[in-house]
Amino acid sequence: MRRVFTIGLLSIALLALATPAWARGDGGPEAFVVLSGRADVLTDQRVGDLVVFHGSSTVDGTVDGSLVAFDAPVVISGRVNGDVVVFNGQVTLRSGAVVTGDVASRDAPVVVPGATIGGQTRRVETDPRWDWLGWIGRFVFWLAVSVSTLVVGLLMLWLIGRGTTGIAAAGAQLGPSILWGLLVSFGLPILAIFALLTVVGIPLGFGVLTALGLIYALGYCVSAWILGRAILRKPTPWAATFLLGWAILRVVALIPILGSLVWFAAVVFGLGALVVAIWQARKGRTVAVVP
Repeated sequence: MRRVFTIGLLSIALLALATPAWARGDGGPEAFVVLSGRADVLTDQRVGDLVVFHGSSTVDGTVDGSLVAFDAPVVISGRVNGDVVVFNGQVTLRSGAVVTGDVASRDAPVVVPGATIGGQTRRVETDPRWDWLGWIGRFVFWLAVSVSTLVVGLLMLWLIGRGTTGIAAAGAQLGPSILWGLLVSFGLPILAIFALLTVVGIPLGFGVLTALGLIYALGYCVSAWILGRAILRKPTPWAATFLLGWAILRVVALIPILGSLVWFAAVVFGLGALVVAIWQARKGRTVAVVP
C-alpha cells in the first residue's frame, strides 16, 4: 500500500497532460495515467503503474505496478503485479486474474472463482469519524455569512436613515423589483467579463467582480429589511425590524437547497427594490406601501 503515495505524487505531476496521458518510467514499463475516460490494458500489453481519475479500467494484459482508481469501476482479467486501490467504484476479478498485492476498495470486490489475490482484501476507509468536519465547515461558512450580512445590513440602514421608507415602498412593487433585480444580478457579472476582454476595461472588470459579494450582500439585507417591515409595522425601531427579517432568512439558510434558493431570491428581489427606490428618489416620487 505504500506505493499508493508514490502513485499520488505521479498523478499530480501528470495532471496538466492530455487525456489519456503516458509517462516514461526509469528503466521500466510506462506508467499509464488517465484523467477522464477508459484506461484499458489490452491482452499482451504491459504497462507500469496505472492511475485513472474518472472513467473505467479493464485490465486484460499486465500492470507491472499498482492500479489506483479514484472514480472508476475496475475489471481485471489479466495480471497486476502490485496493489489494486479503488476509492469509488466496483472491483471485479474474473477467472484467471492475478493480483500479487492487496485489493483495497470501498465496496467488497467481486472475486470470481479462479482469480488469485496474493495479499489481503481490504476496505478503503472513508473515515466517518471525520465527517463532522464537513458539518463544521458548513456551519462556519453560515456563521461567517450571517455576521457579514448583519454588519452590512445595520451599517447600510444606519447610513440610509429615513430612506428606508422609500425602500419599503419600492418593495411593494414586485414586478419592477424582480425585473431590475434579475438585470442587476446577471448583468453586472456579464459586464465585468466583457470589460476584462478590453485593455481599458480591465480595472473596471476586476473592480466589479471584486465588489459583487458586497453588492449581493446589500440586496440580501434589503430583502431582510422589507421582510421585517412586512411583519413589524411602525413605530417599531428600524434595527429590530431588520433583525427580525435577517433572523428569518438566516434560519432558512440552514435548510439544504431551500436555503440557496431563498438566498438567490432575496438577493434578486433586494437589489431590484434598491434600484427602484433609488430611481424613485431621483425622480422625487413616492409610492404608498400597500398594507
